[in-house]
Amino acid sequence: MASPAVEANVPAPDLNGPAVANSVDFQAKYEKERSKRLRPEGYQQYIDLHQSEQHRRFIEDPWIESGSPINTPIKTGGHTKILIVGAGWGGIQAAVKLLQAGFTTADLLLVDPAGGFGGTWWWNRYPGLMCDVESYVYLPFLEEMEYMPKDRYASGLEIRKYADVICSKYGLHERAMFQSSVVKTVWDENKKQWDTTISKKPKGGQQSEHKVFADFVVIASGVLNNPKLADLPGMVDFHGEMFHTARWDYQYTGGTQENPELHGLKGKTVAIIGTGATAVQAIPYLARYADQLYVVQRTPAAVDVRGNRQTDPATWKSQIAKEKGWWRARNANFNAFVQNHPDPPSNDFVSDGWTSMPSYSALIGTPKQVTMDNVQQHIAELHTMDYPRQEAIRQRVDHEVHDKGTAAKLKAWYPGWCKRPCFHDEYLPTFNHSHVHLIDTDGKGLDRVTERGFAANGQEYPVDAIIWSTGFRSPIFGSPAGKADVRVIGRDNIDMEELADKKEFRTLHSTCATGFPNMFYLSAIQNSVTANYNFVMDTSATHVAYILSTAVADAAKASSSGGATNGEAKARPVIEPTAEAQEAWANEILAGAMALAGLGGCTPSYMNQEGETDKLKPEEAMKMAAGGTWARGMTPFLEIVEQWRAKGGMEGLRVEFVH
Repeated sequence: MASPAVEANVPAPDLNGPAVANSVDFQAKYEKERSKRLRPEGYQQYIDLHQSEQHRRFIEDPWIESGSPINTPIKTGGHTKILIVGAGWGGIQAAVKLLQAGFTTADLLLVDPAGGFGGTWWWNRYPGLMCDVESYVYLPFLEEMEYMPKDRYASGLEIRKYADVICSKYGLHERAMFQSSVVKTVWDENKKQWDTTISKKPKGGQQSEHKVFADFVVIASGVLNNPKLADLPGMVDFHGEMFHTARWDYQYTGGTQENPELHGLKGKTVAIIGTGATAVQAIPYLARYADQLYVVQRTPAAVDVRGNRQTDPATWKSQIAKEKGWWRARNANFNAFVQNHPDPPSNDFVSDGWTSMPSYSALIGTPKQVTMDNVQQHIAELHTMDYPRQEAIRQRVDHEVHDKGTAAKLKAWYPGWCKRPCFHDEYLPTFNHSHVHLIDTDGKGLDRVTERGFAANGQEYPVDAIIWSTGFRSPIFGSPAGKADVRVIGRDNIDMEELADKKEFRTLHSTCATGFPNMFYLSAIQNSVTANYNFVMDTSATHVAYILSTAVADAAKASSSGGATNGEAKARPVIEPTAEAQEAWANEILAGAMALAGLGGCTPSYMNQEGETDKLKPEEAMKMAAGGTWARGMTPFLEIVEQWRAKGGMEGLRVEFVH
């Protein structure tokens, strides 16, 4: 999501002003720590589990029984009006918004490889899982559902169950086809439909092919849905238990998501590889039950205070859900603070670690005007805002961790926006236990996996189990379809992923693209983003539902004016952006990209493809920036798309009516 096009030629800012007078050498410290993570193989240091048959077992669905039947709402060779690829929060929000816009459940088909609704919340069920964004802004449809979250930061269990409740209310279960993956969809120019191939594979059963024709396709593929492993020597040699946190093995550890008492780890020596946002939540639970716990770290997480608490019903009614439209208003308030709006609201409704981190706007953008003339000042201001926060977090480590040597290794030396900020109240004190051992690899990672365990820093550590907390495939490369491993062939045999590989995939308002008629996306590509990705999906789903419902209504009018009667073919819309409108949107994206210049030189992570975005040639960087995220903040983005809808007429879209 970076905009490297504006990073390569940006001169270094002056960071020695009075606000950072006591930290004149912190930039050098940041660069030194960053250099430890740079590796010549870049992103190729990982195994993409969806592309490796040898490691397929790591992504099998542990939450369904073998032989569980697959619901097929539409027979093979059948037709659906709208095919939704994905049944996580993006797919759910797309479906509900379409229903609210006048479509019926019979118009929909949702396809997902999981065994149920929830996306990342279906797959991830590790102990300690909770959302790091306030549940009052994160959970969609709280007003419609009249639902009060149990906690300020909802557990993964509550989120998954809440998603299922929404789907029950709107009748989505009977329209969902689980344990199934869309593998390819091809635009049929004669039929003006998408010819789609779906792979059905029940757990423990045989794979089969299912064909569906769709008038419209909505791709809601998510951002962090493809687990990855470190590509290390000896990965297949280990004789113990091994799994990824995204597919937690409660059969081995004992317990359940509902009752995460990991008694199976009694007497066991366990290693967890990684110290990112997932590991920060899971490690305290592992430490409660494992006899010995090794925590293997390349780069420490910046862990701020969580401060979770139960929702007070009286406060909920009097201060939060007190009037119609409160959810969007609360999100608007939240976004104003995290995007460092130049004119923020007088009251911070959420008032937590996110809204007190305006420097996060370095990643998600800001309404402030940033140009080549003031970009040095902009970057300096970001560091001036960020350094005191990061320093306070480092001081928190000294307060929470008793051993000075361990504490020093747990301090994060990078700008706060360069890695996902973490919030937890038990993680740091866990290292005070004598059976918890931090294995700091000084940025290098493991040497190898062995038959008995793992080797790091030239030493072998025998363990009974290795738990990989190595994250997910980077969300910044590839097309919306490619993120779901779907091959899309549009008009004139255009391959969407080939466009993305050439950094030439473009959209109008992030929702649709020239050459791919009647296909829509819920994606971060050319979209505005914020710390609350569910709100991003809400804005996109609202936009898609408006476009589709308006076009279908216009088609009905065209049928009526054309004299169509019962039994006669009714007009159907074919919707596609004009090349001019799409190019204009790309230019808008590029024009604001300077606001993301602070991402240059960040610590390698999935946010910059393990540092590979810094290596792009200028012309490649320019292309990537034009296809990157909207960098002027969520508030201006919403103003643009809402004004566009208010005008009517769907400016920039070419709508053809066919029979």
